[in-house]
Amino acid sequence: MHNPGNAAPDRFPAQDRFADGAQYIAGRLTKGTSGHTHTVVDPATGADVLTYEPAGPDDVDAAVAAAREAFPGWAGATPGERSDALHRFAAVLADRAEDFARAESLQCGKPLKLTREFDVPGSIDNAAFFAGAARLLQGQSAGEYSGDHTSYVRREPIGVVGSIAPWNYPLQMAAWKILPAIAAGNTIVLKPAEITPLTSLMFAQAATEAGIPDGVINIVSGTGREAGEHLVAHPDVAMTSFTGSTAVGKRVAEVATATVKRLHLELGGKAPFLVFDDADLDAAVHGAVAGALINTGQDCTAATRAYVQRPLYEAFVEKTAALMDTVRVGDPFAPGTDLGPLVSHVQRDRVAAFVDRARSYARVVTGGEAPQGDLKDGAYYRPTLIADAAQDSEAVQSEIFGPVLVVLPFDTDDEGIRLANDTPYGLAASAWSRDVYRANRATREIKAGCVWINDHIPIISEMPHGGYKASGFGKDMSAYSFEEYTQVKHVMFDNTAVAAKDWHRTVFGDR
Repeated sequence: MHNPGNAAPDRFPAQDRFADGAQYIAGRLTKGTSGHTHTVVDPATGADVLTYEPAGPDDVDAAVAAAREAFPGWAGATPGERSDALHRFAAVLADRAEDFARAESLQCGKPLKLTREFDVPGSIDNAAFFAGAARLLQGQSAGEYSGDHTSYVRREPIGVVGSIAPWNYPLQMAAWKILPAIAAGNTIVLKPAEITPLTSLMFAQAATEAGIPDGVINIVSGTGREAGEHLVAHPDVAMTSFTGSTAVGKRVAEVATATVKRLHLELGGKAPFLVFDDADLDAAVHGAVAGALINTGQDCTAATRAYVQRPLYEAFVEKTAALMDTVRVGDPFAPGTDLGPLVSHVQRDRVAAFVDRARSYARVVTGGEAPQGDLKDGAYYRPTLIADAAQDSEAVQSEIFGPVLVVLPFDTDDEGIRLANDTPYGLAASAWSRDVYRANRATREIKAGCVWINDHIPIISEMPHGGYKASGFGKDMSAYSFEEYTQVKHVMFDNTAVAAKDWHRTVFGDR
């Protein structure tokens, strides 16, 4: 449902803030040139938040040109200078924390307590981490590896990075894309999802306020078809970083291949939640509900497939359904809300269709409907538990991306691990056991970029995030992501001033 009335200004006065446009190029807001408009909608109420002109190819060209112009100066700054700028950036973000929290809640439907306690503090922490990492742009120490020559390795910035971020974590994705790239000396053009551009624009404005030079960070708010594909194909973009679905990731890779760009892809996920029969059942139940419902299930690392060893299976299903029924669905700005709406009515209807189809082959234990009454105008959907689906069914194999958990039984440890690995994805997983040997086996044999033990979902700036298999390649956060945004150069010195002549004589003889 779409309500043409404006969102309540006390939630976030977006229209006033972006009156000059929703593109941020070379340090200022400008209007897009696509020739049409797009409206950001509050998914909790259906009210309009911001109507803006999306970016077209000309805006992408202008943003890339600004990034290219800013690159020599920013790349030429010392690591200490970039570090100081990022420390100031972190301080500005901290000063604006409440603003960011409210804007993120408004455009995404996230409970305000989640954005205050998770999204915003996490992004500030990322800025602080990469402020420190900026001083660690180093290669390998010098050494004489070949006769009278000294070799060393330099790590250098790549150039202009073109990044595309999804709508589920707009602020954190802006942080994950922008911070390691600019800490390493690159400049960047980020395209946020057209339905959630607010906090990406605010992020770039905060960077300018912190003294990061104009053109280092540019934002083009537009669609993937008009702005995203042009950004990926742009010949002056040296690297593409994309987070989103595996299907779109394949298209990004296809387009990027034409200009032989470096690629960083963080794609879909279908995280298994593996519960062995010696697990703490109550802890696993609470972990499953929290892990499945984080961000209304719109998280590629969310617990989506719970495999429970048969002695615990029925009790797990019963207790999980009962706990889901206590989750408070409501207005993201209300203090007691646990679960807000999905990001849009389109996404809500997509999730509902998955569940409706599952009724023909599985048991919907709880949920499976949109709430009515005061919530009828929002994109809400109740926490849903599906049991007894087959391993090859749609609900088990496909990304639903909503507040839905599917539970299946298994008998032996071998079977549980096999089932956990039995999807194309490999982004994240968890295993629940009191036996250290069982847990250690799970960490070795589950094919995923992150395996939690007796927990599900926490991430930290110091550790990498990224997938195996169809979940993509490359890492966000940590020193590993910092290295993603550098290229390696081998430098070699002749220490004798005669080695070149000797080499020439060896190859061509005396002349």
